[in-house]
Amino acid sequence: MKVQGKVIVVTGAGSGIGRELALCLLSKGAAVAGVDLNPTSLEETAEVATRYRSAFEGFVVNVADMPAVETLPTLVLARFGQIDGIINNAGIIQPFSRLNDLDYSTIERVMNVNFYGTLFVTKAFMPHLLKRPVAHIANLSSMGGFVPVPGQTVYCAAKAAVKLMSEGLAAELSDTNVRVTVVCPGAVASNIRANSGLNKPTMPESSGDGNALPASKAAAIIIRGIEDDAFHVFVGKDAVLMDKFYRLSPAFAARTIAKKMRALLPG
Repeated sequence: MKVQGKVIVVTGAGSGIGRELALCLLSKGAAVAGVDLNPTSLEETAEVATRYRSAFEGFVVNVADMPAVETLPTLVLARFGQIDGIINNAGIIQPFSRLNDLDYSTIERVMNVNFYGTLFVTKAFMPHLLKRPVAHIANLSSMGGFVPVPGQTVYCAAKAAVKLMSEGLAAELSDTNVRVTVVCPGAVASNIRANSGLNKPTMPESSGDGNALPASKAAAIIIRGIEDDAFHVFVGKDAVLMDKFYRLSPAFAARTIAKKMRALLPG
């Protein structure tokens, strides 16, 4: 789906990849309904987007709040008059900890934001997308959605659920006007740690080293995948390489990640 002239909803638009997705879409002539839990960061995105005049509108909503999410389509339609696509980008990581040491409230929060948030937004907007001549759903899974990362097991489980749900949805919608893209980022320079209430390095996506892909480049890759109606989009050389390794030998891929991350595990 070419994004020019389309109205796209982007969750997690207040910062990081979400902000860059919004700016990339705007630069290509799309209008963007940006959704974020943080009103301050969302306003910052709106300020950066002022050069695109009236093509951006922010909506402060917690994607894990189903009743709030269900009000979003009406608000977006009132502002823009149509809805052509959604990009489910909002997400958090877990504390870098073994599963045995995680409390249930943390597990529930990670699942609620990453999986149920994606599910709620998808279901809320799907009836409207099905009415459009062409439409698109892009859901951000993760490299951790297909290869396990010690210390991020619940996060990986949530992202794996997003991946399989999205692939199943793509099959269900194959005879409709709606296409679905599953996005698996590797190491991307973003502030997901801070947004998750964490400070310690955890997932590859939150890596602060020089090998992390800039969020602007990640966004450009994702938007290109949407415009190509790609089924899978692997963001970054690490994600592309690990996908190949995992296809050849899941055990080898898992050991490779475990070796890299084990030194960060507490205890």
